[in-house]
Amino acid sequence: MNFLVYKIKMQTKIIDGKKIRDEILVEVKKGVASLPFQPIFCDVLVGEDLVSKQYVDMKNRMARTVGIGFKDASFPITITTEALIKEIKNLNRVPKICGIIVQLPLPSSLDMQAILDTIDSRLDVDCLGAVASDKFYKNERSLGFPTALACLAILDSIRLDLKDKKIVVLGQGELVGKPVAALLRFRGFFPEVITRATKEKETIIKQADVIISGMGNGKFITGQMIKDGVVIIDAGTSESNSAIVGDVDLESVKDIASFVSPVPGGVGPVTVAMLFKNILTVAKNIS
Repeated sequence: MNFLVYKIKMQTKIIDGKKIRDEILVEVKKGVASLPFQPIFCDVLVGEDLVSKQYVDMKNRMARTVGIGFKDASFPITITTEALIKEIKNLNRVPKICGIIVQLPLPSSLDMQAILDTIDSRLDVDCLGAVASDKFYKNERSLGFPTALACLAILDSIRLDLKDKKIVVLGQGELVGKPVAALLRFRGFFPEVITRATKEKETIIKQADVIISGMGNGKFITGQMIKDGVVIIDAGTSESNSAIVGDVDLESVKDIASFVSPVPGGVGPVTVAMLFKNILTVAKNIS
């Protein structure tokens, strides 16, 4: 007797990062409204790069939407490292300031790390200064890297029990891979981190129940590389044919993965929400 076995295609759920962002911002707005003062946020912008300016303008609008004040801090591309450091020291002393970030990338003429390290660690809501970063990895502060926090917030949103799940983190970058792995370890999980030096990458990826990727390698992850039902959080971005794409080939994995966060529209919007959640945390600590 001949038996025909049919594989039912899985209906992949595309995670809506904008919906998650909006839910987080509702809570942030409530938290801000309960404060005895209006917290102030500052996004330092150097130069006239249109993309950077759009990001700053977007955060300005979003801050005001949730009741957070926004302090303009725009400087000409000709500013020196010493002059910008002096300006940031002044910003550290602004009354009711609860968050300072520097819009990256900075002009190559500037010492980026020296500038980031000038932000008061208590106000470093991007977690990029040396003091803030060190405290994060020692699990000594309530703030974290917004993109890494966004990856975990998305994972939490699908209510997946991570016990006994094989979690694989692709990449060991400063903004995604390294802090994501740390956040998971803080929760008692032990992700396997894949770097360029990792052997048998394909085998490890194929075994994963959860993949969090921040490589910036466009459409690297395909359907052939993953097992049925895997959850994929895509935090990688790169440019392909003048479009921004993620590490995941969405079309290729859409009938295999159970959940996928898209690029754009996945981790990105949630990252901004987690930035404002960090600002609220600072405000609560000083109120």
